[in-house]
Amino acid sequence: MELHAREVNQDVRELGELLGEIIRTQRSESAFELVEQIRAAAIDYRRGDAEDRAAIGEALDGLDPEDQDVVARAFTTYFELINLAEERQRVREIREGSQEGTLDDSVRAAVEELAERDLDADTVEAVLDDVLIQPTFTAHPTEARRKTVKAKLRSVSNHLERLDEVRLTRDEQADLERDLEAEVTSLWQTAQVRERRPDVTDEALNVQWYLENVLFEVISEVYDALERAVDEEFDDEVEVPKLYEFRSWAGSDRDGNPFVTPEVTEETLDRQRSVAVPLYRDRLKTLSGVLSQDGDQIDTGDRFDERLADHRERLPAVAETARERYPDEPYRQILKLMRERVVRVNDVRPGGYEDESEFLEDIAAVAESLRANGADVIAESHVDPLYRTVDTFGFSLASLDLRDHRAKHTNAIAEAVDREGVDYEGMDEDQRVEFLTDAILQDSPVVDLADREGLSDEAARVLRRFEKTAEWQDDYGVDAIDTYAISWCEEPSHVLEVLFLADQAGIVDLPGYCGLDVVPLLESKYALDGARRIMGTLFENEAYQQALDARNGVQEIMLGYSDSNKENGFLAANWSLFRNQRRLAAITDDYDVEMRLFHGRGGSISRGGGPMNDAMLALPNETVSGQIKFTEQGETISEKYANRKIAERNLEQMLDAQIRARHNAMENPVEEVPEAWSEAMETAAEAAREEYVDLLESDGFVDFFETTTPITVIENLNLGSRPASRSAERDVDDLRAIPWVFSWTQARCILPGWYSLATGIEAYLDDGGDIETLREMYDEWLFFQTTLDNAALALARSEMEIAERYADLADADLREAFFPRIREEYEGAVELVKAITDRDSLLRREWLAENLARRNPYVDPLNLLQVRLLDQSHLTEAEERTLRLTVQGIAAGMKNTG
Repeated sequence: MELHAREVNQDVRELGELLGEIIRTQRSESAFELVEQIRAAAIDYRRGDAEDRAAIGEALDGLDPEDQDVVARAFTTYFELINLAEERQRVREIREGSQEGTLDDSVRAAVEELAERDLDADTVEAVLDDVLIQPTFTAHPTEARRKTVKAKLRSVSNHLERLDEVRLTRDEQADLERDLEAEVTSLWQTAQVRERRPDVTDEALNVQWYLENVLFEVISEVYDALERAVDEEFDDEVEVPKLYEFRSWAGSDRDGNPFVTPEVTEETLDRQRSVAVPLYRDRLKTLSGVLSQDGDQIDTGDRFDERLADHRERLPAVAETARERYPDEPYRQILKLMRERVVRVNDVRPGGYEDESEFLEDIAAVAESLRANGADVIAESHVDPLYRTVDTFGFSLASLDLRDHRAKHTNAIAEAVDREGVDYEGMDEDQRVEFLTDAILQDSPVVDLADREGLSDEAARVLRRFEKTAEWQDDYGVDAIDTYAISWCEEPSHVLEVLFLADQAGIVDLPGYCGLDVVPLLESKYALDGARRIMGTLFENEAYQQALDARNGVQEIMLGYSDSNKENGFLAANWSLFRNQRRLAAITDDYDVEMRLFHGRGGSISRGGGPMNDAMLALPNETVSGQIKFTEQGETISEKYANRKIAERNLEQMLDAQIRARHNAMENPVEEVPEAWSEAMETAAEAAREEYVDLLESDGFVDFFETTTPITVIENLNLGSRPASRSAERDVDDLRAIPWVFSWTQARCILPGWYSLATGIEAYLDDGGDIETLREMYDEWLFFQTTLDNAALALARSEMEIAERYADLADADLREAFFPRIREEYEGAVELVKAITDRDSLLRREWLAENLARRNPYVDPLNLLQVRLLDQSHLTEAEERTLRLTVQGIAAGMKNTG
């Protein structure tokens, strides 16, 4: 059976032709011919039919601002449309693979592997019991597209889906093609560049859209696929527990963003609940249409009857209405009462559910009653999916994590206790730990968080945040906002400071109760190297031990991939993270603490990006407790979660990887890494770090970076509410990781993803190492394989010929000081990666190579136009707008920003 009516080349061709016609009608024939001339010249060079890019340069030379805008808009719009064509192709492959049973990395594949290993049902259940996957959406500014543009692209995507998957009459197809043309025309006429910076509410609404419109709808499908596979592979029943929990930083991450106020956080909590409640109300209404069973024909059972009686007692008037409307229909009666209790969760009237556990108990009672009456299929089709959805999203849709920089807490406490005669600022680390411990353990409070008179604005904001957090937990439930991450945490006192402030707010009441997971974010070399000092001190601390006991003995630790890479370089950062994850596992194991690692990954390779399932499988066995948390941000969210079928596939791949990884860790708790491999990595990583740091610290490098990348344009792109730099100074250390990577990506020199890799590997080889050992490491060690494959991807997406054009923007002495060095490192890395992987090309996946080949001819003109605009000493308003548009077009073409 043919599932689809189209294929990717047809979509690409027809969308390109449609865009061409729109340029003709909306601009002019000459504008269309200009774009075609540039496109043909770019393709000729990439095919080898032209010796150089001179023809592209000639076409771009002398263009007036209006024609420059046409070129930038044409190629940017092309990439937006082609991205949708490729998304549609991915959906085709998912559906066809599912139909044929050939999908790798699916939950079915994971369950089949467990069955092939002769595991019994109890062991499978033990594996699943350990698994909890927590994707955490951040508001980090890496999404270059406007919300309006994204909405139009979603509409185009829906039209492509109908053309591909629905059997249409000629008239229906004609109508759909007309609607598609109308949407693309509207897209062409819409401004691509944001005129204002999105505020924090915009970012929270963006995250909420994916939760509400995609994940809320698909989560039960993933559970259904798992339960079906388990039922088919195992004779004995396997109970499937909660496996996913979604979290968010949007609206609650205060680190570096002064616009995240308590008002914004409260608004986010309230809005998310206001979204969840109607969704459940509507699901219950739909369910009422299904569960029309005659009460005289069934025995509802004691559990159901008890729940119904409890509801009638709570809401007698509503119960009477339900009896009158649904006589002898007990399921509809209880569903009417459940709807009312759901609505009152967000209502001033009494009788609402106290929390989702009560709601889940009701749903479970209905499902049990249906099964007792032979209606298993109804429970499976209609009630179980609701249970899974409520269990995943609760009434908060996504739990919020709070975060701020460690210095903010230190300074706030110093100011607050100074009024009590305590010189906290003058204490050393040991004294601070002792003071905070005693203060947490004593019954009476040390400071009044509500008394903020005389404090600095920053200190007052910190105290108010903790005071408000206590209120939010009372109003929305502890689970709605129960985690506090501390960025740049480097001492035990930095963790105890947050615990102290939470204690003063009443969020913590030891022994016995702790309403927050306090999460140290370890991102500097000093913090990672001092992990045992930090965590060991905490685990031996009386107050912190009590807090951990109250949180079920689980310690969440966050690792910062972005700043670790920016500080140490790609290879050294990856090795450091691997070693330190093992070190943290050993520390927590020594103290009998369960560790949940929180991976602060970005979208780009240099910031921990790459295929999520590969990354999960490559983690050290010692760290795979089953629970895993990781950030999702920017264009990565859109790419993974905008389409329901792709979102479901991503969730399945995560679960497949985590099931396999957890079972492997149970079988092999300690990952045995041969000493020769560790020594190879130690030698390579240290040499790589030295070369990377030397580059960044070389005189003139910051000027070279600022001159040869569009960093100044990116900083003014209105990508997000958070400032691009931590201060007004131009310094690599001060620059945030996202614009750092974004800038190099634009210049087609993705230096953060591979620089000093060659130096590191050559140092190992010069020290007596051999290429065969490296090949063995690549074939047999998932960590090394993933690291090298990720570097290969960054290398493949870099274009030194284009990067050289950007380098020409620098003064001659700066250019000669840095670009030959960068190019030599690039060329060395390309040769070594090919030699180690024993491949003729950089990329392991053929489809990815095809993807790049399709895109490169269309990205080149945008790069060359951008270089011309960057080289001008003065730009008109129209040229400034076009320059910003080239940034967005290259981001769309590269499918990555930062």
